[in-house]
Amino acid sequence: MILCIAEKPSVAKDIAEVIGARQRHDGFYEGNGYWVTWTFGHLCTLKEPHDYHEKWKYWKLEDLPIIPEKFGIKLIDDSGVKKQFSVIEKLVASCSEVINCGDAGQEGELIQRWVLSKAKCRVPLKRLWISSLTEEAIRDGFQSLRAGEQYQNLYAAGSARAIGDWLLGMNATRLFTKKFGQGKATLSIGRVQTPTLAMIVNRQKEIEVFRVEEYWELKTFYRETEFSATIDRLQSQERADKGLAYLQEHPFEITSFERKEGKEGNPRLFDLTSLQVESNKKIGNSAEETLKLVQSLYEKKLITYPRVDTTYLSEDLHPKIEGVMKGMTYYSRFTESVLAKPIPKLKTVFDDKKVTDHHAIIPTGIQSGGISHPEQQIYDMIARRFIAAFYPECKVSNTVVLGKVGQIEFKATGKQIIEPGWRVVWEETKENEIEGKKSVEKPEQTMPHFVEGEIGPHQPFIHQGKTSPPKPYTEATLLRAMETAGKMVEDEELRDMMKENGIGRPATRANIIETLFKRKYIEKKRKNLIATSTGMGLIDTIQNELLKSAELTGQWERKLRLIEKGEYDLEQFKRELMMMVRELTDEVIFSQAPARIHLYTDQSVAVVKEKKERKKAEKQSITDLDCPKCKSHKLITGKTGVGCSNFKVCGFMIPFEILGKKLTEKQLIDLVSKGKTSKMKGLMIPGSHQVVEGSVALDENFNMTVL
Repeated sequence: MILCIAEKPSVAKDIAEVIGARQRHDGFYEGNGYWVTWTFGHLCTLKEPHDYHEKWKYWKLEDLPIIPEKFGIKLIDDSGVKKQFSVIEKLVASCSEVINCGDAGQEGELIQRWVLSKAKCRVPLKRLWISSLTEEAIRDGFQSLRAGEQYQNLYAAGSARAIGDWLLGMNATRLFTKKFGQGKATLSIGRVQTPTLAMIVNRQKEIEVFRVEEYWELKTFYRETEFSATIDRLQSQERADKGLAYLQEHPFEITSFERKEGKEGNPRLFDLTSLQVESNKKIGNSAEETLKLVQSLYEKKLITYPRVDTTYLSEDLHPKIEGVMKGMTYYSRFTESVLAKPIPKLKTVFDDKKVTDHHAIIPTGIQSGGISHPEQQIYDMIARRFIAAFYPECKVSNTVVLGKVGQIEFKATGKQIIEPGWRVVWEETKENEIEGKKSVEKPEQTMPHFVEGEIGPHQPFIHQGKTSPPKPYTEATLLRAMETAGKMVEDEELRDMMKENGIGRPATRANIIETLFKRKYIEKKRKNLIATSTGMGLIDTIQNELLKSAELTGQWERKLRLIEKGEYDLEQFKRELMMMVRELTDEVIFSQAPARIHLYTDQSVAVVKEKKERKKAEKQSITDLDCPKCKSHKLITGKTGVGCSNFKVCGFMIPFEILGKKLTEKQLIDLVSKGKTSKMKGLMIPGSHQVVEGSVALDENFNMTVL
């Protein structure tokens, strides 16, 4: 008998039906020379520390690092797991061949291999590798079974990932908990979890220290078109008023008019991360919710395998696209125009070099009836993106107009759709923006035709605004940051190149975010992800940058991918991790760094807020400083500036505004204590309209100069 092992009972049932194993037994199907059984996710796990040594059951600094001589696996302690494993074990002992029908990915390979190892499988192993669960895909897969040895590197990569997570998680969690947990909190550290938390914490700190500043911009209307001055933003109302007065004295002149036709490329097909990003932006689904919905659609045979990190299709799929589109009858109003001509073999869609284990997520062509509304929303995203990939590009008109008023230059831009192309697929929806594509349904402004050299009256005005802090992460932006190791990259091609260095895998990132919620390291306010006091404290306590660095963690991820390709040695990866864990242990045990962990309670939050307020109150003021000239009296503030409290004798004074630039308190403090400010923009040279960048400094006579 040939034994097939699937990852879930539902998948086992589909496989059994196709290959003719229709007789149901307790824990497996039988028929036509096959047994078909199943796991349900992980039946096995790596052994825990106390499984190796009794002393490792207790959390003691002197026992760290915990590094087993050889890693072992064990059954998960669950009655259902043990019962199903006993079925598998008996079938493995009696079969002539095993076909691994597990999920066609790294984690699926690991799940099945651990079970087969635990069951002491000694018979030949083959692999069913399919990208959808349709009857056709299963039948084709059984006709082209592959040797199990072909996936040895995939298993090695999964094993390396699991061992790496165990080594770092077990040791670092015990290490930081015993050193800094104050006997109260378990400080959970993870290879991917911790740098992800660090990204959220660092963004939050950037927001907290950000100081909102007012600015003024010069604008004007000429022939019902709004132009903006190209000079830097002005830092004071007074300078803006002077600029406005200058503009009112001169006419507007067109110096350049350029209108070009351009194209907006079609949105890429979905990989898992881009689907989770889109779902979060458009519907508000969490990454975990989207993963569950898309997995359900896959098991209902409506879409292809979802846990993928490519936006391309393999070239051998090209002949099947027509059949898929014909099956999507609900979308026939869109597919008709595509099917009216031969399906183009677009390089932006089909590329074998960009496909590894699986291709992008697309519909299978099976009717999508009988699914829930949330599932329908996700399916609709996938279906429209798939159809739009084969539509013509969107043609637009890009206009750039340059002008000047006196010596001040102005610019206006406009964009209009000439031919909507792929955008018609979304015309009936409420979406005004496709992920990665700026909407042009509402043109920036309708641009009349201008002639270079034309001059005329205009209506200048001042726009007053405020600088904005960085935006908190949402699940959508965090997923993108994880994908590119913390670097925010908009360009899709560049993002593809950086995926090998991303932190986590597409299928695991959602779980990482959920883990941070469960451990109360982060919380959600509307769509924004906010670090709690516990999360902030944990990252502040970790002095080792390797644990917090998304970029360095991304380098580990790249090595795991190289192991998968057979280009890096599993044992070498393990040795590197063991060395890192030993160095980390020594560094933390002998560290004198203070603990900054706060238990997540309302009281601790109040304490943190109180400390922040106290720190704010203790912030240095300009009037705390001594006069830099006489060095014997304090500084005081007046109506127009800061000066020595003994001004009549000393004579030292700094005006609040220098060369049209209003100085902040920090700049005043730097000028007094360091002798110069940091570089700043917007300094206006007296007697001209020239604006320069530079530092304001005190010379040897304590007069101000520009460097």
